[in-house]
Amino acid sequence: MPNAFNFSASPFDCLSPDEQRLVRNSIDVAYFRAGETILEVGSEPTHLFVIIKGYVTQLDGDEVVSTCGTDDAFDGRGLVAGRVSNRFVAAEEVVAYQLAKQTVNELIASNATFGALLFSALSNKLSALAQRQGSHELHSLTLARVDEAFVRPVPTVEADTDIISVVRQFRAERTNNALVRDSRSSPPRLGIFTANSLQRAVLDGRPLEQLAVGEFASYQLVTVRPSDLLGDAMALMLRCRVHRVVVVEDGEVRGILAALDLFSFLGNHSHLITVQIEQARDLQALSQAAAQITRMIGLLYRGGTRVALIAKLVQQLNLRLFEHAWAMIAPPELVANSCLFVMGSEGRGEQLLKTDQDNALVLRDGYAPPADLDAICQRFSDALQAFGYPECAGHIMLNNPQWRGNVTEFSQRARDWMLQPDPEKLMRLAIFMDAHAVCGDSTLLDQVQEGIRSLSRDNEAMLSRFASALDAFGEHGGWLPRLFSLGDDGRHLNLKKEGIFPLVHGVRSLALAGHLTETSTTARIAALVASGVLSAENGDELIDSLQVFMGLKLKAGLAELDKHRPVTGAVDFGKLSALERDLLKDSLSVVKRFKAQLRHRFRLDALS
Repeated sequence: MPNAFNFSASPFDCLSPDEQRLVRNSIDVAYFRAGETILEVGSEPTHLFVIIKGYVTQLDGDEVVSTCGTDDAFDGRGLVAGRVSNRFVAAEEVVAYQLAKQTVNELIASNATFGALLFSALSNKLSALAQRQGSHELHSLTLARVDEAFVRPVPTVEADTDIISVVRQFRAERTNNALVRDSRSSPPRLGIFTANSLQRAVLDGRPLEQLAVGEFASYQLVTVRPSDLLGDAMALMLRCRVHRVVVVEDGEVRGILAALDLFSFLGNHSHLITVQIEQARDLQALSQAAAQITRMIGLLYRGGTRVALIAKLVQQLNLRLFEHAWAMIAPPELVANSCLFVMGSEGRGEQLLKTDQDNALVLRDGYAPPADLDAICQRFSDALQAFGYPECAGHIMLNNPQWRGNVTEFSQRARDWMLQPDPEKLMRLAIFMDAHAVCGDSTLLDQVQEGIRSLSRDNEAMLSRFASALDAFGEHGGWLPRLFSLGDDGRHLNLKKEGIFPLVHGVRSLALAGHLTETSTTARIAALVASGVLSAENGDELIDSLQVFMGLKLKAGLAELDKHRPVTGAVDFGKLSALERDLLKDSLSVVKRFKAQLRHRFRLDALS
């Protein structure tokens, strides 16, 4: 039986061969009947248990705190503290490994990561996990395909084209190389003319307008396929001592992969996408850049990049993408006299995969918009949909007249949302509170937001109604008892409803009460800690929990994309690792405590 111990489950997956051998030599197997108490409150634990079969319920009094399943370990914290703080009961027949306390202490002493993952607070677990993942990032990126990097389009010229004409084309197309087609050779051949080739032509001494580009082109092309690995392409460049390779598929040239772009991809994906956005001349080119954003997210996440960093990069790229699309569609006068802004998770900088559009347009008071404003806004919404951003089911988009208007009109709507609230109006207010300017005159948005903050001052009744949306979603029967249901039903959890929304909206409610200007949840938490509304420990727990939720939701969404399914982000418990289940349970417990704190602060139990 010891040989069957699962060392791929957390926290045992970080053990060295010698440490694994210690575990094998120290474990026994224990059996518990259904309903039997395994650990009682106040008792001194002597073993760490790892479940082989069955389920164990952790109870605080009569309330279920957590449920443990196969490969889960318990009670590490009690073992280190020397006292069990909750009761652990077999929900059904349980077979488990038991590892003596002395052996566990030896493992903690020799392996700090094991100790952090076993019993530490949520933040320490996340830090340990990040350290383990980070070392795999570069290796993962070199296993990406060539077409996942920035393959630049390249112009093709005939061999008899003069050098001056080619240089003009370089400038017009913002490139420094061109493919050269020599149709007169037998058989026809393809070469490349680069900046180095241009230097040789200049040093030749003859007038450049009299020199044919074909004379200075190199016809020894180094090629790769779109499906080749970036690591192989990098090795090929080094071996052939070239700075670029031609990407060819089925005899057709797809573009150029330059060494600078390859290394930039390995070091900074977002920079390359930014270049693509800046160089785009039409909506089709922007659409290609938008597709790269989703690829970047998958590569960064699978490479171990922190979710918080991915979200920050995605927000900046989306803002640039939307800004350039709006500039291509809207006349300059409209751009100058309005503010295009995004809301919801996009406004907070917490959107990862492309979800519903949440955007709007506020106009300057006194400005007369173009007669075809409806059509302009519709073209923008259509463009975003073509980029992969679905239409909002609630039509919270600037192609909806209710989500565009001048400062006075928007301010009046916001006032109506606050002073005559129903569930729909409260949700609109919540979404608008996360508004973040994309382009145009951001002071127009600031004026509307300041009006909301001024109305909330000394208005506890309104703040309570706003905070009451905490319970707009959620399973009131509780999620913890269902974490490891004994049947096949109920194994999916909507993290947005059960974890993300109550956390985000709770912080948003406290931010409104504190008249804060920050829009991201993390920035709001930092401001609330600085003002003494939240303790530093509470703030850290909330930020860590949000990162756990976002990471698990992203992982689930990427899996859905791989299967060509709509992105829901619903988490399947059966596919979570033991560590992920542990992190999820810790994070959901943080949200539960936070909701209790909010109910007390806003006196929600007194609302009818």
